[in-house]
Amino acid sequence: MLLLTPALLLLVLGLVWFVVRYQRGQLQQQQELAQLQEAAQQQALAAALVAQEDERQRIAAELHDGVGTILALAKLHLYAPGSPPAPEASALIDQAVAEVRRISRNLQPATLQQLGLGQALRALVQAVPTDNGPEVQLEQSGVLGRLIPSHELMVYRIAQELLANGLMHAEAGHILLKVTATPGLLVLTYSDDGHGFDLATLEEMPPPGPHGQVVGMGLINLRSRVAVLGGQLSYHSQPGVGTRVETTLPVTLLAATSSPNSSITFAL
Repeated sequence: MLLLTPALLLLVLGLVWFVVRYQRGQLQQQQELAQLQEAAQQQALAAALVAQEDERQRIAAELHDGVGTILALAKLHLYAPGSPPAPEASALIDQAVAEVRRISRNLQPATLQQLGLGQALRALVQAVPTDNGPEVQLEQSGVLGRLIPSHELMVYRIAQELLANGLMHAEAGHILLKVTATPGLLVLTYSDDGHGFDLATLEEMPPPGPHGQVVGMGLINLRSRVAVLGGQLSYHSQPGVGTRVETTLPVTLLAATSSPNSSITFAL
């Protein structure tokens, strides 16, 4: 018995050690699997957004080169020698040309590629009509240098989505878009004095994913873009007191030797 007791004790200790080690291994495998699934989801989101931007570029080019050219030729034929000009038709063509240009600029913002994020955000705010809509202001703090093209475009789309949601749903008298830049980090804050909404409704929204949500509208689209950048998104709102949305985005500055007009790729 004296000889068996230490042996049994060692056996029990060995079994306990084996179970603990096995459980730790299982937990580590589960964590690694979760990390792989998250990385795969982020890659799928990035691929979907790249495809979306490629489609925007294609449509913008077709609008400009195709429809715009046809309208210009139609106006030339309208004023051809021997045919009396029709002022109403000419005005309609001018309106159509202006609308095509506006849609083309929204699909592929040339200001963003040529002058950078700061100027593009100013142009975005200035494009909001002031006669029958809310007062929209832009505030910038910190040095907002040129970012790599993928980050510039993603931040611009996030700002565009925030502003569009506010203009369509907030019924606000004043909207403020604030950009705070620090090295490697950009904080984009949207606030309005509109009717607000119940934050509990956000809990019912599905998480961003690669199966259709990424090309959706509104808050799901916004969450997807923030997720691709690895940023954080927080909402502060309640009915009757307005809304504030804060996005904290890790960004990468453009190298001094790089061209801001390079092709768009997402590196995760």
